[in-house]
Amino acid sequence: MTVTDVPVDAGPFRTALAQHATGVVIVTAHAEGTPVGLTATSFSSVSLDPPLVSFYVDQASTTWPWLRLADHFAVNVLAGDQHDLATRFARRGLDRFAAPTRWHPGPHGTPLLEDVSAHLICVPHSTIAIGDHTLVVGLVTAAATSPARPLLYHRGRYGRFLPH
Repeated sequence: MTVTDVPVDAGPFRTALAQHATGVVIVTAHAEGTPVGLTATSFSSVSLDPPLVSFYVDQASTTWPWLRLADHFAVNVLAGDQHDLATRFARRGLDRFAAPTRWHPGPHGTPLLEDVSAHLICVPHSTIAIGDHTLVVGLVTAAATSPARPLLYHRGRYGRFLPH
């Protein structure tokens, strides 16, 4: 293998990234009187002190212009049986919060999805345009968990975590 300063093509890059299993979250907010949300597999913890988390959103996202207006957002860590919800919030052109989506308003009216593994309520901390995505960092102001195991994403498919 030879290393060069020329970026790798998109195909091999996507194939390599697909080898990395990630958790799946839905980021939700209440913006301009409307609940908005999107699926993200780029969620990560950033810092414990202060408590910061991050995710990336495609700059071409139709949800991002609305989400960026919100003064709070929630990270809903999906449970292993919520792959249909992840798919729903990844699609365009439908009301993601209509039935069968189950949710309720949380602090500051932030939509909280039902039966998830965890909720993190965040205040926007910073955003940075990087490539064709925007890095969003949030300061966590509240957190709650359940015993549900998380949903994972690997090789373009959703699955559940099964410990050894």
